Amino acid sequence: MRRAQGVSTKPTKTTYTTLRQIFQYIPEGLPERLAREAGADIRKFSCTSHVAALLCGHLARASSLNEICDSGRLHESELNRIRGAVAPKRNTFSNANRTRDPIIAEQLYWETFKYLEQICPGFTRNKRNKNYLARMRRQVEAIDSTTLKLSLDCIDWAKHRRKKAAAKTHMRIDTASMLPCFAVVEEASHHDSTRAAQLCAGMHAGDVLTADRAYVDLSFLFDLNQRGIFFVLREKKNMLFDIVETRTSNDARIISDQIVTVSAKKTAENYPQPLRRVTAIVEVDGKDVVMSFLTNNMQWSPRTITELYRSRWSIEIFFKEIKQTLQLSDFVGYNAKAVKWQVWIGLLAHLLLRFLKHVSEWQLSFSRLVGTVRSAVWMKIDLLGFLRRYGTAGAPKPMAIVEIHPVFKGFERVCHRSMG
Repeated sequence: MRRAQGVSTKPTKTTYTTLRQIFQYIPEGLPERLAREAGADIRKFSCTSHVAALLCGHLARASSLNEICDSGRLHESELNRIRGAVAPKRNTFSNANRTRDPIIAEQLYWETFKYLEQICPGFTRNKRNKNYLARMRRQVEAIDSTTLKLSLDCIDWAKHRRKKAAAKTHMRIDTASMLPCFAVVEEASHHDSTRAAQLCAGMHAGDVLTADRAYVDLSFLFDLNQRGIFFVLREKKNMLFDIVETRTSNDARIISDQIVTVSAKKTAENYPQPLRRVTAIVEVDGKDVVMSFLTNNMQWSPRTITELYRSRWSIEIFFKEIKQTLQLSDFVGYNAKAVKWQVWIGLLAHLLLRFLKHVSEWQLSFSRLVGTVRSAVWMKIDLLGFLRRYGTAGAPKPMAIVEIHPVFKGFERVCHRSMG
């Protein structure tokens, strides 16, 4: 008879709640220092309490201001142990969201980002380009924006359409690590291209930018070219070009590879140099789609250009993660500052969860990690140790082999006696 048992995955108990263990990755004293520098009134409601309340709201996916306040009051003793944080009162919490400068939350995000990178340098390099782009030794970044729907009845400052209101988050991320490099949170009335120069101000010569057709602004692209930054963007439908050179390709999925110049006289003044136009068959959601791309690199193979644009889709995955796992559908405040506070602390929650995923070597989906943490926000378990063991069967114990003699029923007592 053979028996085998796996290692127990029962979580180890600790004196710290899950929320406290996550909050410890924020540098101690940082929220208060940033609040004092911004001139915020933190005498009755500290910035640490403010951040802890919003962070708890995202991790627990609380849908209202009252839900966050009630949760804090029910677990007030445990909340007090998070660097002296206090349970928020409804009016005090609402006033802090409405009056405090959201630059505090923005700076808190980037300072925490730097701190996590210092204590774990591999965090920002934990994922490299795969397959065809594995040999790409350049910084490949993508820019895009996502829209957060709001209620026009209450939030008229963010009017987006005649009957709609929305906030917009512009983002530049590293496509390899899928972590942000720069972000802007504002109302959604601006076109994406108006923030393109601001998003790319921190890029350096030799970096590669990938973006969708919304960012095809030739004056912006020419500025990138002058700075030595390579770009790969999808072509707009109404653009006209003069063909200067046609190149051949042995790849069956490459339709054309051309060197072109802009036809329109006024538009040509914005980009007076030649561009490269590659038209290829790209697989999107299991279907083949014909796409045309513009780039200022004349040496890369057409296949490299199509794969670089494919890497841009990592920013779509990033936006999908934050929308599906954070509380960005129900806002606890109506004015611009309150919305920005909730978005920036949401990004901070996403950053901390991604860090947990990295240090625990979590192998399952990110959404499952978030669900696990959400279920254990106020539990006192060793979160990091539990995540490291969760979903793994562990090494089996040595097999015990026992010899059993087969006997007929009723003859058990005499089976050991010699017969004959």
